[in-house]
Amino acid sequence: MSAEAPAKSGIQWSIEADGHRAVLTEVGGTLRSYSVNGVELLDGFETDEIAPGSAGQILAPWPNRIRDGKYEFEGQSYQLALTEPARRNAIHGLVNWSRWRLAEQSAGAVTLEYDLPAQVGYPWSLTLRTHWSVSADGLRCVQDVVNTAEANAPWGYSVHPYLRLAGVSVDETVLHVPAKSRILADNRLLPLGAVKVAGSEFDFAEPRRIGAQVLDTTFGDIEFDADGITAVTLTSADSTIVVWADEKFNYWQVFTGDTLHGERHRRSVAVEPMTCPPDAFRTGRDLVVLEPGQTWTTSWGIRA
Repeated sequence: MSAEAPAKSGIQWSIEADGHRAVLTEVGGTLRSYSVNGVELLDGFETDEIAPGSAGQILAPWPNRIRDGKYEFEGQSYQLALTEPARRNAIHGLVNWSRWRLAEQSAGAVTLEYDLPAQVGYPWSLTLRTHWSVSADGLRCVQDVVNTAEANAPWGYSVHPYLRLAGVSVDETVLHVPAKSRILADNRLLPLGAVKVAGSEFDFAEPRRIGAQVLDTTFGDIEFDADGITAVTLTSADSTIVVWADEKFNYWQVFTGDTLHGERHRRSVAVEPMTCPPDAFRTGRDLVVLEPGQTWTTSWGIRA
């Protein structure tokens, strides 16, 4: 007898509390589903499906793209694999297709861990520890990373949830992004510079309909409230989804799914808090440098 083949997304961990339910997967430590009172807020994927468009993935030790996969850090040159070969970029880090392990679990919370080994292109070892919880306040994610190497390591972080208001198209969704600028990108989606958004088609500083606007856009100069929290909101006539992030996040990436295929084409909006902009390993802009033994922590979440 042959063993039953495991689901493509691996082991599933479900957490529930106060009508909130989330499902995390072994592959990538990925957020596959999040619902409130039975209403799904994410455009997720099935257990035996490969996460489409990086849905729900953790993007580390860098988010977004690195030009040609080449960068220099502290006087040394490195070459990463080109994981977006059509654009000759290294994209979305090194942890999103690896198998994570269970560290702790209760009814309403789960902690997943992954040890990133030193490798060609990124010769530093890290331990990532992600604590997920649900409650009446929504979904909360606390991300820790420890540099277990003997030298400084470059670090950036993001997550990639697609949000979907039930029964509402992307065009009809009202978007609010508390940002004053956006990064201009070339045809490889790599940064050329930054411009103010005020008065332009990319100005969502005041909530307005997305309409036909195509977004795969990095927003910067973002605003924080008195508690050091920044938030992007998606709103319809009768519902709102909020993605919030703490002061470690300096950018929002918003993607309307125009390059996705089939039913996923422009079906939902990816709202990604990022600690650094695209190509940060090359430019050094807002790049975190982890010292040996250092623990770095941040938090973000979703509420409806």
